This record gives sequence, C-alpha cells and structure tokens, in this order.
Amino acid sequence: MHMTIYDISEKAGVSIATVSRVLNGSSSVSEKTKQKVLDVINQCEYTPNAFARGLGLNTMKTIGVMCADSSDLYLAKAIYYIEQKLRVNGYDSILCCTGYDLESKKSCMNLLITKKVDGIILVGSNFVYDKDTENRYILDAAAQVPVMLLNAALEAPNVYSILSDDFSSVYEATLQLIQAGVEDILYFTNSTSYSSKKKMAGYRNAMESQKLLKSGNLIQFYQGSHEDIHAMAEHLTKIYQKGLRFHGIIASDDCLAMGAVRFALNAGLSIPEDLCIIGYNNSLLVHCCEPEMSSIDNKLETLCQHLIVTLMGVLSGNEMPKQTVFSGEVIHRGTTLACSHDCQK
Repeated sequence: MHMTIYDISEKAGVSIATVSRVLNGSSSVSEKTKQKVLDVINQCEYTPNAFARGLGLNTMKTIGVMCADSSDLYLAKAIYYIEQKLRVNGYDSILCCTGYDLESKKSCMNLLITKKVDGIILVGSNFVYDKDTENRYILDAAAQVPVMLLNAALEAPNVYSILSDDFSSVYEATLQLIQAGVEDILYFTNSTSYSSKKKMAGYRNAMESQKLLKSGNLIQFYQGSHEDIHAMAEHLTKIYQKGLRFHGIIASDDCLAMGAVRFALNAGLSIPEDLCIIGYNNSLLVHCCEPEMSSIDNKLETLCQHLIVTLMGVLSGNEMPKQTVFSGEVIHRGTTLACSHDCQK
C-alpha cells in the first residue's frame, strides 16, 4: 500500500501540519491527537521511509537540491547561498544538475527520494510547466517530502514557493525607460520558463499601456548558448541590419545584456546616448563592461534565506506561508546613465 501524509491527515481527521508535527516529535501536539495519528499509521500496516525517519527522530539531515544547469551564473549563485544556509542549520545537501529535459528531471527527483532526503529544493523556474500532467513529478515528490520552489510558483499540498516579482520588476524598468524618453525598446530573451514568461508579460504590459508595442519584432528570442556573448550580439546585428531600430534593450538576464553591449560596440553605437541597456539578476557581469551595466536586482540572497527559513519551519512541523513574493529593484549604472536622473524622479 502506498501511503502519503495526506492519507494519514484525512483518515485521522487532522491537518497535514499536525501530522508533520507528530512525525517530527513536536511537543506542541496533545497526546490524544498524537495517538490518533499513530493509530492510523499502524492500522494501515505501512510506514513510508519519510514517516519512519520522523517517528524515530532519525532524519538524514540532508536536502536534495535540483538545478537545470550549474554553469548558469544565477543558478550557481543560488546554489551557493542555499548550501551555505543549509549548513548553518545543520543540513547537508545532494545536488543534481538535471538539464532541461523533463524526463531527466523526473529521474533526478526519483533518485533524491530514494536517497531519503528530508526535503527537495528546485532552484530556478524551469521545473514548473503549464500543463498539470507535466508537474505530476513535483506533486508525487511532495506527497513524501516538502518541495521548495525558488523563483517559481505551483499551488499544491506540501509545495512552497519563494519568488521575485519578475512581472512588476520588468514592468517598472520598461516604464522608467519610457518616461526618460526611450520609447522604441526591444525585449531580448532566451527562455520560456515560468520566470521568463512573467518578465515578458511585464515588458509587454508596460509597452502596451503606452501604446508603444507597434511591432512584434521588438520581442526577440535568442536560441543559442547562454555563454556565447558573440552569438547574442550577432543575433541583434542581423535584425539591426534588416532595418529594425531601437534605442533601448531590456534583457531577461545579464548575459543577454552583455550581448547587447557587444552589439552596440560592433555597430558603432554609443552607450547610453544611442542605446540604453538594462539586464536582469544584477550579477557580477554588471561590472565586466564599460560603461557598467544597469540591471534589475531580484534580491537572490534574500530569496534563498527565506526559502531555508520556510523549509526549516516546515520540517519542524510549523505552519508556513505557501507562497512568498519579494520585489526587485532597478539598479541604474552607466548603460542608462543618460536617463537615470529622469528614471529616478
């Protein structure tokens, strides 16, 4: 018989949080309620590994961490913050780099479950899909251990989402450029992830609110390697040579923004006089070009800190918020210097 924490909750007539408290040995549960939960488990004559660890207070003190690509600057930094904060709380981690294929993600999830981890953290927004059937692997895992989503959201039992408000951040950045007089703004992206869709929607809404999205060509999708800055620049060069003109670029990450800087140099455009550029993530790349790059700070360390606090609360049997959203901030540097004073009014 396959039994989940939800089955126990339903049969015992108590909340999932109460079951979690019992399994983690919390003293805040009355003896009567505790016995009711234990009786249900015993009657079913089956105790899953996760429950056995809780009942014996013998957890592995290990958290599974999944990311699509640890060479990605944003994901690598997130993993660093998460592992540091887990260690402070007495937990080790097992890292799986899944790639972007769904079957690979499912395989890694199953691997972590068999390793009897106490929880699973999905780093980045590439793990959540539009179709419910494709998110089934997350729900199945959450039936056994808490699943934490960094910068993505999924409403489901035992799934907790901590994310940055990507929509509002890009919406605000776009409006700031428009208010500074830059109206022909190109949006440059390379992903269709949960986060990327929110960013694109923010750009689109801001442009449409000012009736400025007159050409679908102002949204450009780059399909090459996220490490190939020259290929990104070449993509922009080709559309520029075909006659598309723009005086602003908002990129969905700093790597793409670096490609935009390279494009401007190749095209003989002055930054920011001829072209304003805003990246996303406020990574170390912002200091690697001249002028230094404006970028949206999505408060990554704060997100990771809150994710670990939430996870530790869940593992302790406490009621924790299912979704927490933080606001980002546009940091103006040299690539928007000419309009930064107007932007900040």
